[in-house]
Parts: sequence; structure tokens; C-alpha cells
Amino acid sequence: MNPTPASPLCRRLLAGGALAALLGTAAVPAAGAEARLVHVEVVDRDQAQPLHVWHDHGRPVVAGRPGDRYSVRLVNDSGERVLAVVAIDGVNVISGETAAVGQRGYVLAPWQRMEITGWRKSDDEVAAFEFTSLADSYAARTGRPQDVGVIGVAVFREAGSLEVSDARPAPRAESVAKAAPPPAVPAPPAEARRAPGADAAAAGSQAPVARERLGTGHGERERSVVQIVPFERAGPRPDQRLEIRYDSLENLVAAGIVPPPRMATTLPHAFPADRDFVPDPPRR
Repeated sequence: MNPTPASPLCRRLLAGGALAALLGTAAVPAAGAEARLVHVEVVDRDQAQPLHVWHDHGRPVVAGRPGDRYSVRLVNDSGERVLAVVAIDGVNVISGETAAVGQRGYVLAPWQRMEITGWRKSDDEVAAFEFTSLADSYAARTGRPQDVGVIGVAVFREAGSLEVSDARPAPRAESVAKAAPPPAVPAPPAEARRAPGADAAAAGSQAPVARERLGTGHGERERSVVQIVPFERAGPRPDQRLEIRYDSLENLVAAGIVPPPRMATTLPHAFPADRDFVPDPPRR
């Protein structure tokens, strides 16, 4: 059956027990002011931890490493079903179209958490998200490199839905992993370190040099089954819209978003060979 504006269809993804959905279009009145409905995290799949978040003029930024797989974790913080249209590098993760908020997305049940792990290839598979060079990103390889380096989510309420106030599960701290601590900023080479007492400007000059930006590649195929379910948006405009930028740690340091590494502070000794007594000889 083909979807119509009066009866849009969506798909439900069954992955690790989580529910999600793919949606068509709907034309209904605007939903009003933006609300906080869905919590979004970028998760290192190998470490099973959310990436640490920095902020650049109030905008969230995370650091990735080439070759690492990641997922976009969505947590529905409301007592109603919602639709989340997800875009990576300006590309819809379900259809591969240049992203727009009116396209298909994922439907979350009340209080539900789910992981989006890749580009949808069929009703049964996705191609894993993995950090890679800009040139090797899916967006660049399909002729759309201009928006590489950003993850976007647009959230819609369901038409006619009423929020459930007595069905809240345990707090998110029990169901969502805590954010990982900030990754260690690479220290400059030993020969480049300044002597103690060097001024702060000189120390800052040792920050890593910016390199090619990171993008999201088209990784290995993984099983992920979907089926069709109905969903009608409460309005044509998102009720919540957010963006998370990403790049390599070196590039974030070079851009001044992440603090540069601190220089060595070991003080010199006037008598470095001083000993109180004779030490034991090496063991035979």
C-alpha cells in the first residue's frame, strides 16, 4: 500500500529490543514552541560509552577517531510517541537523501531508548557509522562534502497524542551509560617542550596542528530488521531540533574548542645524584 498525506506510513526498527520507525510526510498545523523531548548522545560503540561533549559558543561538539564505530543514541524523555528525523553530514540516515526535516525518521515509544548504528540499506541491514577522513565520508563520496562534520536530529510529536504522566520508568542514570571522561589531549613531542617558566603564549603554540576534517564513512553491513507502522506528525515543524558537531581531537584543539595540553612542569634539581645511603646493586 502506498502512503498518502492523510495516512502516512512509517517503519519500526527492531534492534536489540529497541523500537524505531521510518516515516513518510504529513501536513497538519504547527506544533508551537520547541520542547525538550529527546536526549541525544554520540556513543563510541567499542567502548560502549557516550563521547565527551565540549561546547563551542553553546553548541555541543564531540571528538572522534578515524576507524572508530559510533552510534547515535536517542532517549525519549516524554510520555508520548515521537518521531526523530536523523541526519549525518547533511544526509538522511534512512533514505540517503540530502537531509530535510520533512523526510522519514525513527519513532520512539514513551520513555524509550534506542541506538542508530548505521545507514539503512534495506529492511534487514544497515552500513555501520564509522569516523573516517572527509574524502572517504559517505557524503563526500556522493558529491555532498559541504556539510560533513555534523549530526542533526529533528523531533516531532504525534498528532492527537497526550503525554502519559504516570508511566515514567527509572531515571535515565540507570538506563543510559554515563558520559566518558574527556579524552587525553596529545602532548607535544618532548623535544618541542619549553623550559619551565615559558610564557603561556609559547605554550599554546604547541597545540596540535589542524588536519583534514573527520566525516562519517559507509562501514560494514549489520543486521537491523524493520517493519511498517502508522505515525502522523502533529505539525510540519519540528518540536525540537538539535545539532552535534564532531571532528578529530587534534582539530578541536587547533580550533581552540578543546584546551591545549599543558606543558611539563618538572623542576630541575641542583644535586640530581644525591643519595642518603648506598643503594643495593642490580640483581644477578
